[in-house]
Amino acid sequence: MESELRNLLFIDIETVSNQRDYGELSDRLKAQWDRKAGFLRNENELTSEQLFSDRAAIYAEFGKIIVIALGFFHFKDGEPMSLRIKSYFSDNENELLTNFKSVLETKFDQENTILCGHNGKEFDFPYLCRRMLVNQIKLPDILDVASKKPWEVNYLDTMEMWKFGDRKNFTSLDLLTAIFDVPSSKSDIDGSMVNRVYYEEDGLNRIAEYCSNDVIATAQLYLRMKCQPIIPKELIQIV
Repeated sequence: MESELRNLLFIDIETVSNQRDYGELSDRLKAQWDRKAGFLRNENELTSEQLFSDRAAIYAEFGKIIVIALGFFHFKDGEPMSLRIKSYFSDNENELLTNFKSVLETKFDQENTILCGHNGKEFDFPYLCRRMLVNQIKLPDILDVASKKPWEVNYLDTMEMWKFGDRKNFTSLDLLTAIFDVPSSKSDIDGSMVNRVYYEEDGLNRIAEYCSNDVIATAQLYLRMKCQPIIPKELIQIV
């Protein structure tokens, strides 16, 4: 089990709309968002402008990454396994992604490291790749999966692990941590508040803390899904 855990790198990202509001988009991108908005579920009959503030952050074409949090299990002879967490955050997405790429390539084995996130395969990992390319940053090998065979892709996803092949099932991290008795990752904000906290409250540090908590929860959930004990709070190190 230890050899399996040594290779895991847990990742979570936080995203916001790439402009503060719809009015700051270029005319060309406004037209593209209007078209996109026309296909979105809109039970509250929000305007295109309102939909931008509400949902643009989840689309890599109209959003940007402001926080990337990483976590890994740390082993030291004669001591219990600990969990180390590090968050990277910046208003400058290019700077953030360049730094993240450097960390990924210099600190982690590109061949053996396995990236793990909750819904990472459908959100975090592709979002990272898309925003790197938009920023003209060459993908690190571990994320450059376009030409790889499925068994060569080093991705794990705790939500997919829970699906057991059931493609209809979406289960939130918060629900899974509740049923597996993992301490909640919730703080004074949740995912739906990130855009507002960032643009209206200058809350980048709060968002980074929230992101780190999600990485902790994902790592603990992974352990519980492998029938292993979780890491005690005193052995979780935020560096």
